[in-house]
Amino acid sequence: MLNHRSRPANKACQNPAGGYNKSMSEPTIAQKFPYVLDAQPGSFYWCTCGKSKGQPFCDGSHKGSGFAPLKVDIATAKKVAWCGCKHSKNGAFCDGSHTKLG
Repeated sequence: MLNHRSRPANKACQNPAGGYNKSMSEPTIAQKFPYVLDAQPGSFYWCTCGKSKGQPFCDGSHKGSGFAPLKVDIATAKKVAWCGCKHSKNGAFCDGSHTKLG
């Protein structure tokens, strides 16, 4: 079981407002299918820029891009389909938007 919790000391990934500035450039498509992972309760910082080497989670690669990670709180252990294409209209969670990308 993977556990990719954000490290609180990683200031590059912390953004109290959450999300990202949608007026910036389009995110990089990390992959055109979800990252289906078992998640334990806790806080996670989902990568919105698509450049993180630790997909689907933030590693600070967005720095200087105008993008910021999205904080997601998971209350109970469950399987999560994290968006891999960065175009979901359901935040960090896959909504099938990848099927409509070119």
